Amino acid sequence: MRIPILDLHPEIDAIREEINAALQEVLRSTQFIMGPNVKAFEEEAAAYLGARHAIAVNSGTDALVIGLRAAGIGPGDEVITTPFTFFATAETISQVGAVPVFVDIDPRTFNIDPEQVRAAVTPKTRAILPVHLYGQAAEMDPLLELARARDLVVVEDVAQAFGGEYKGKKLGTLGRVGCFSFFPSKNLGAFGDGGLIVTDDDRIAELARMLRVHGSKQRYYHELIGYNSRLDEFQAAILRVKLPHVSEWNERRRGVARRYDELLGDLPAVITPYESPHARHVYHQYTIRILGGRRDAVHRHLAEMGIATMIYYPVPVHRLPPYAEGAPHLPVAEAMAGEVLSLPCGPMLAAAVQEEVANAIRAAL
Repeated sequence: MRIPILDLHPEIDAIREEINAALQEVLRSTQFIMGPNVKAFEEEAAAYLGARHAIAVNSGTDALVIGLRAAGIGPGDEVITTPFTFFATAETISQVGAVPVFVDIDPRTFNIDPEQVRAAVTPKTRAILPVHLYGQAAEMDPLLELARARDLVVVEDVAQAFGGEYKGKKLGTLGRVGCFSFFPSKNLGAFGDGGLIVTDDDRIAELARMLRVHGSKQRYYHELIGYNSRLDEFQAAILRVKLPHVSEWNERRRGVARRYDELLGDLPAVITPYESPHARHVYHQYTIRILGGRRDAVHRHLAEMGIATMIYYPVPVHRLPPYAEGAPHLPVAEAMAGEVLSLPCGPMLAAAVQEEVANAIRAAL
């Protein structure tokens, strides 16, 4: 594609010398797993997010699995979550033996609808797992109030929203546990897989640290059945270089979003992203809705023009084979799956490129 959904080259070029120096230092140290960069990154990420503990793991998926287990979620528990998300959100609930309970979403934010969550609570409910989709905060206050009233755990899926905020607090620090992904395309991305668990709960942090290294506090003395889920030193070193830039890059993404809003705001078939007045959207994706059953045609037309767009997600999780049997009808999520289209977005995206994308959408419509 002439215009990719995300071009990482300008971002990497801006910090290439710092990256090279950091990687060379790791090579000189020969400490490649759980070395000083991992420890330093955990401290720096915790400080940036305002969390007491940050535990680095080898993927966002493992962050969810370990975060759920460390929070005490297991077989027979019900976890209320959104169907409009990447499959890993639900998959990890199943992997710890719990049952995902899907409820519908708010069409403005694409995030879980708190009123639907309230109606879905049963005696088996142990947790709520909201996703901050596309970089937009879920409506957390009613979820947290419900959790306090019903003694539930809130585990935040922050894979797409590093640096996002809700009422002045960084996402991932509002619930009991926050789970992040450092997949290369994320707002803070590694050069491979990586993940992070944050919490203010000392016991959860202790369990998470044990679970990531085969359930041990001390080498060869294993107290739990755990995982091999360690962030390697190269990825930690890269993330340490990138972390001081993430706030600036997020602000640049917000500027990209404002330009798209101006370019597309007058199109009656297009609904541009909503931003909550008390949240700070960090636009991991700039995702529009295209009305009138025309999304797929626009998607194809842009591809023919050499412009990459993505559909996140074409099938809600509750309609995928592992969960489809007996799945509820969730009309908003199902409708959004037929309307959403994510446009090229990134902190270095040029205004001229955005104009070309917007003109192609106009032509398609």
